[in-house]
Amino acid sequence: MEDLIQGRLGSADGYDIRCAIDGDKISGRAGGKLHGKDIELEITDRGVRGSVGTESVNIELQEGELRGNVGSQKLVLRGVDRVTGFLGEPIVGWNIVAQQQGEALSGQLGSTVLGRVFTLDLGSAPGWVGTLVAVVAFYALEPRASMSVRAS
Repeated sequence: MEDLIQGRLGSADGYDIRCAIDGDKISGRAGGKLHGKDIELEITDRGVRGSVGTESVNIELQEGELRGNVGSQKLVLRGVDRVTGFLGEPIVGWNIVAQQQGEALSGQLGSTVLGRVFTLDLGSAPGWVGTLVAVVAFYALEPRASMSVRAS
């Protein structure tokens, strides 16, 4: 039987997420056939690496936190079942909070007004893995999440 992470990012105007877990590899898709991105992640001894669409994901465990980049954005995640963190830069970034209860994960990326909620069935994956998948999907599919701030 295949182990899956599946659920939804956002409400009616959101996106479906479906990823298969095979050992230390997570592969799947966020969004649909016309507007979607493939997700390929691998959990390594030092962190997580992979890609979402054409963007790279490179995160390492440092001082009890996962730190690195999803595409052009910085990412910090902490916790296992209750996960908190941040995507982007302090002024223009997105807060991350998620809570695992059994095989279910629910969370919020960004503010209540401008952010996105997510709900995922984790299968046997821990909450931090589901949160990472949601953040990667958010980065890939939300134009405002992948915008870099440049000085003019």
